Amino acid sequence: MATTYTPEPTGSGFRANIQRLGGKMAGMVMPNIGAFIAWGLITALFIPTGWLPNKELGELVDPMIKFLLPLLIGYTGGRMVHGQRGAVVGAVATVGIIVGAEVPMFLGAMIVGPLAAYLLKLFDGLIEDRVRTGFEMLVDNFSAGIIGGAMAVAGNRVIGPVMNTFTEWAGDGVSWLVDHDLLPLTSLLIEPAKVLFLNNAVNHGVLGPLGVQQAAQHGKSVLFMLESNPGPGLGVLLAYWFFGPRRLRPSVPAAAIIHFFGGIHEIYFPYILMKPRMILAAIAGGMTGVAIFVATGVGLVATPSPGSIFAYLAQTPRGVGNWIGVYTGLFASAAVSFGVGAALLGFGRLAEARAEGDDGAGGETTDAESQDAGPSEASAKDAAAPEDAEAKGSGDGAAKETTAH
Repeated sequence: MATTYTPEPTGSGFRANIQRLGGKMAGMVMPNIGAFIAWGLITALFIPTGWLPNKELGELVDPMIKFLLPLLIGYTGGRMVHGQRGAVVGAVATVGIIVGAEVPMFLGAMIVGPLAAYLLKLFDGLIEDRVRTGFEMLVDNFSAGIIGGAMAVAGNRVIGPVMNTFTEWAGDGVSWLVDHDLLPLTSLLIEPAKVLFLNNAVNHGVLGPLGVQQAAQHGKSVLFMLESNPGPGLGVLLAYWFFGPRRLRPSVPAAAIIHFFGGIHEIYFPYILMKPRMILAAIAGGMTGVAIFVATGVGLVATPSPGSIFAYLAQTPRGVGNWIGVYTGLFASAAVSFGVGAALLGFGRLAEARAEGDDGAGGETTDAESQDAGPSEASAKDAAAPEDAEAKGSGDGAAKETTAH
């Protein structure tokens, strides 16, 4: 599947399959990025710790993240598989996993939405040209209703509990690393869990309670910064801004502002889902930040909610050493994440294509890469075109002569 955000990977290896999966996940999330930005703005402004606290408007936050955003993802995923009919059953099936869940079911929506649409697509293929004239609408509506309702029940009873179990496992893994004083390694679990929208479960369900116990004894806790550090996400977004696909770059500055100043980390998750290898940048940045936090012995006095730079400023305890340690770790994590992310993006898609050519891969330049080429590159290609055509013509003539002989 090729999307407007990622070109279709070629090949059939493990890397290509991972890229296809990431492209499909991005195809479900990126068309709805405007809804994520709207939710991020409302959250940053109107929650109790926001810029303009408002109890009534703040009530918009939970319904949007628990219902609206997963439904949009399920709807879009179903539409990708089977058009409008797939979109309808995808949304209906997504409701099943949303109801009763304590955490936002983004990952569950990415599973159940396309799955329900695929089952409907199989059913439509079976009954194609077999429905008598005049009964098409009746069969279409009832088939969509039955399959959508059945998948909603299955999602509520099967997929939802599986997602909750996965959330508990992630929390248990983080707790084990914390108990064994392996804090930098927690980023190996925390960063992937965040991208799967389990950040609130990990932070408030595991790290928050443990951090409160440490803060009660020592006046501060490093656990408050393991998940909430905005540095890794900022580095990933900056890497996309400078070296990502050109069609995505205009959306990055707004996402970076909402992430870093508003503390809404969910805004950068779709950018990693689009290119799953970028999770390595977030992990590297997270580990760097945690290592500096531990080495300098710093911590926050309470959970920074939301995880913005302003919340960090409010929760940093007094003392020059604390301030130096906290913000050195924060900005170092952003710098490392940016550097690793830039390398993973090939310092620009054109540079990445050249690197592959230097390795002898001999791969052709994709249309997307050609679009990313600047005026100078395009001029160089145009200048070289006559020579290439002449060489090709000579080669073709030689080949014809050989064939003739």
